[in-house]
Amino acid sequence: MTVAVLQEDLQFIAQILQEQLRAEIPSGDFFQVKCAVKNDQILILVQHPDAVTPDTEIVFAVLEEALYSLPTHREQQVELFLRVAGVKLPYTKRSLIWSNANPQEIREESTSEQVEVIEILQEKDEMESSPAISTSNSHPNQQLLLSSTPDSKPTQLQFPPITDIPVDDVDQQQEEQFDPMAGAPDFSSYTKLKQRRQIQTIVLGVFAIAIAGFGGGAYLLTRPCVISECKEIQTAQNLQNSLRQLIRSVKSEQELTNIQQQLLTASVQLEVIPSWSPRHQQAETLAANLSTHSEMITQVVKAFENGSFAIQKNQAPAKSIEELRTRQQQWRQAIAPLEAINGNNELYSLVQPKLAVYRTKLQALNQQLLVEEKWLKQLATAKDTAYATIQRESTAKSLLELQKVQANWQMAVNILSSIPQSSSIHPEAQKLLVEYKPKLATARDRATKQLLTAKSYQQAVNAAKIAKQNEKQNQWQAAVSHWKQALTIVKQINQDSLYYNQAQSLIEPYSNSLSQAEEKLEAANFLQQIRADLEKTCGGEIRVCSFSVTEREILVRITPEYEQALNISLNQRDQNNVATVTSHLQSLQQALEVIGDNAKLAVIVFDAQGNQIHSHMPGG
Repeated sequence: MTVAVLQEDLQFIAQILQEQLRAEIPSGDFFQVKCAVKNDQILILVQHPDAVTPDTEIVFAVLEEALYSLPTHREQQVELFLRVAGVKLPYTKRSLIWSNANPQEIREESTSEQVEVIEILQEKDEMESSPAISTSNSHPNQQLLLSSTPDSKPTQLQFPPITDIPVDDVDQQQEEQFDPMAGAPDFSSYTKLKQRRQIQTIVLGVFAIAIAGFGGGAYLLTRPCVISECKEIQTAQNLQNSLRQLIRSVKSEQELTNIQQQLLTASVQLEVIPSWSPRHQQAETLAANLSTHSEMITQVVKAFENGSFAIQKNQAPAKSIEELRTRQQQWRQAIAPLEAINGNNELYSLVQPKLAVYRTKLQALNQQLLVEEKWLKQLATAKDTAYATIQRESTAKSLLELQKVQANWQMAVNILSSIPQSSSIHPEAQKLLVEYKPKLATARDRATKQLLTAKSYQQAVNAAKIAKQNEKQNQWQAAVSHWKQALTIVKQINQDSLYYNQAQSLIEPYSNSLSQAEEKLEAANFLQQIRADLEKTCGGEIRVCSFSVTEREILVRITPEYEQALNISLNQRDQNNVATVTSHLQSLQQALEVIGDNAKLAVIVFDAQGNQIHSHMPGG
């Protein structure tokens, strides 16, 4: 075994002791531990900042317990030193015999003894902060016996003897001084306590397994990538180097998934490299790189799966605008990870064709969504119009309001009818049409009836106006006819009509007007008959008289022609002529009296000169 192996073993012991101090001493985070071998003794130097004041008994007890938990092939002399960081001399030390039995304490010296450790480890590789071993007095027995065979027991950790170099009498030493902390890194900034506890748990667990199953340190130093070749790192590096070419040759999503599985497997294999391996940091870096590639491939594969799912969903028409929005989100989930792949990424050429297809699909879907949102707004407008119309319909009190109700229902129906069958909301529009069309028909019928009623009512009003004009012109026959027309119309207006109450209010005045007109007409007809009778009486070859009729009397005047004819007949002194004239005058008088009695009017007769020659009172 080479000296390098012994160095790693000392490093390993120092790490165990240091972690044990941090685990069990409150101020243990500030302790630093270094190990070396001199004169067949194990030298352990522990230092801490000046601000920390540890209980030395507890510190030594923790170190003893940790050493006792480690296997050893034979008894070993152990020197434990405690010093303040920056101070060359330790302020106390303790000597122990390390064996598989309990450690035996030899002595403890105080700070006043001023023990100074002579530096014996000085190597060119101090940059790695590993204690060096002076080989000037080494011999072939100075090695760790680590190998084991199936037929032999595993050998335990052994620190072989080295030619003694006194450590108590510092002034008599002519050699170089020994300081295991020389060139050591600053350990004041360690990982978080949780991480350290995890390291300690793993390390102590490994020790327990080693002691129980493998007989000691041989197992620890034969873990992957500790002293043996590191196939895991080589495999991971090869995979990382060939990753670009592998991805370029991918022809299916399954092949890409297989590459991702290889990355994951290689990353998992790197995790078995223990934390004390000199290649642990390299393994962590490689694992992080592989995990990054694996995660990116996983995102790409997931994006491809989302794209395939979206394509499958798009084969069937969407049943709702919510489903279209869900598909839009699916396309975006497929596109976003692919857009994150830049031109320098090995996946770029693989994802670009898919990305172009997905973007085209998304653009088409966005256009469809715009159209659907337009129809959705139309549907909302139709619903809002219908709701407002229902409210207005219940309070409509005029023909104009009813006509607005009809117009609104017509608008709602027209909007719904315009939504095409290709739209996802077409079924809902059709369902609403089934509901709205009967309401439109009802509104139309009601408005039509009210319109007809309104026209009829207006006709009645117009007929009454004409009748009044007829009365002013004493056209009683026309007046009676128009009053009858107006009264008939208002009586025909139904009770459910908006004009019913108005029509009812007109029945009584129209009836009265009709009665009065009929009376006037009757009187006019009677007067007309009187006039006809008077005309018949007063007429002839020689007109006998003229007349005028007032409300109280009939005025009759003998015409000059008739009076002259009478005088001529009387002047002839012919008895026959006299008798004829007398008889004619009596007949005229009787006829006029009869007419007066029938008309219930007084009759006054005047001669041609205007002198009253006869009068008659009705019934007299």
